[in-house]
Amino acid sequence: MEGSGVADMETGRVSSHHREKHRLSELRIVLLGERERPYAFFLVIREVEEKRRTVEERVEQRMTKVQKQRKALRALFEGEEHRLSELRIVLLGERESGKSSAGNTILGREEFESGKTTLRCVKRQGELAGRQVTVVDTPGWRYRSITESQELDKQEIVRSVSMSLCPPGPYAFFLVINVSSSFTERDRRPVEEHLKLLSERVWRHTIVLFTWGDWLGDATIEQHIEAEGKALQWLVDKCGNRYHVLNNENRGDGTQVTELLEKIEEMVAGHGGDHHEMERMLLQEVEEKRKTVEKRVEQRMMKVQKQRKALRALFEGEEHRLSELWIVLLGERESGKSSAGNTILGREEFESGVRTAWCVKRQGEVAGRQVTVVDTPGWWHNSSVKKTRELDKQE
Repeated sequence: MEGSGVADMETGRVSSHHREKHRLSELRIVLLGERERPYAFFLVIREVEEKRRTVEERVEQRMTKVQKQRKALRALFEGEEHRLSELRIVLLGERESGKSSAGNTILGREEFESGKTTLRCVKRQGELAGRQVTVVDTPGWRYRSITESQELDKQEIVRSVSMSLCPPGPYAFFLVINVSSSFTERDRRPVEEHLKLLSERVWRHTIVLFTWGDWLGDATIEQHIEAEGKALQWLVDKCGNRYHVLNNENRGDGTQVTELLEKIEEMVAGHGGDHHEMERMLLQEVEEKRKTVEKRVEQRMMKVQKQRKALRALFEGEEHRLSELWIVLLGERESGKSSAGNTILGREEFESGVRTAWCVKRQGEVAGRQVTVVDTPGWWHNSSVKKTRELDKQE
């Protein structure tokens, strides 16, 4: 990345601050070519300038507020007697927000597997600046509403504060937000819904952790917060104006992690040294559900193994082995039917990423068998057969 890192030529992502500056530059260019309508453009330019000044005023106010707040909290634990010897942290956020990478940056080494979906809570530990640090990574949410999140993911989020993972409870939750992406009301709502799983008290222990800080370029995180809009401002305010920005690409800069740990200690000092606790009945209920699920998993796996063993016994030897297989792929749109067909045939035969409008037949040889795969049009998610097009049903 060159210069200020204003934009990525492949993704086109820019920070809010740079978007505003870019818009202003474009308006000034247009103004030069529209001399016959100077007053109208003057009003537009003035409006943008006023908005920019308003943002800068809010930036100044937020920075002043944070400085006063941190100074007051640091005064609560002057000296070493109130310094925490152990820190327990839980990472929360949507998928691809950079939670696992943030965990690696905090611990200073590759402990979490970034680039892959976190399916279960993962606990890792290390020592930083004389403190024992425990970090728990959680499954990220993917959809715009908690009703669309998998039940197992929601249970894992609650389990992150359990005695088995983070005893007796976390001091801090890091709500991880990717600074290179916009944050709107559609993003804010699922954050609020998923954090409710951990009770309303969770906000007292939460810090907004911005990742991909290099995308800010020469802008400050405060400029990003104020320019991005009300949704992000609400979130930061809900977390008691506690936030921090990490540059995951610059893990060698130990000061960014040291300052983050200091912010945790300041927050904990403001709470009188307490940590987050969930109702034991709720945790017990989640743990019992998890054990029930694990038991059912084991039962299903044993049932499948017995079933397959019995079926294989029916065609021992080669006389009953099929020389040709015909397969039809069914499912809703974006379920991965075409990709599954490509995996079965071992090559790119179906066009994935594009809606299948007609039945598509492809063939190939797999493990000595002639395999025919037919891909079909998918139906819409949560849609009844009555709403499916007649042409799709015919296919």
